[in-house]
Amino acid sequence: MMNDSRNAFLIAGAVLSAIAAALHLGCIFFGAPWYRFFGAGEQMARLASAGSRYPAVVTSGIVVVLMVWSLYALSGAGVIARLPLTRLALCIITGIYLLRGITGVPMAALMPGRSTAFWWWSSAICLCIGLVHLAGLRQVWDRL
Repeated sequence: MMNDSRNAFLIAGAVLSAIAAALHLGCIFFGAPWYRFFGAGEQMARLASAGSRYPAVVTSGIVVVLMVWSLYALSGAGVIARLPLTRLALCIITGIYLLRGITGVPMAALMPGRSTAFWWWSSAICLCIGLVHLAGLRQVWDRL
């Protein structure tokens, strides 16, 4: 049974960030078809097909960031020990998810090569994850 002091929204946010990290790992391991399916762009898919390390390096960086974000959400939720600057980190993480969610579609014009569907879906997903984080952050604010 879960301890009442643990925050379900931040736990959900941690799980969502971890799922996103796992999907990015899938792109590294399964290559071009996954890069294409998840909308990374044809250039990334072609580089992966050609054996370039660039897609794996970039995607590994994203995996690390998402896993750190997952750990901070678990910390804020009270599941793991308090990490340094948890309140600040959760504010930044929440802000990035929300900002990515609301600016993703306009960003499509700045980053051609990805499908419109990619921008809509990824923006909606980031917005939802940001809202989950925001709900959790509001609930634990006084404890951070």
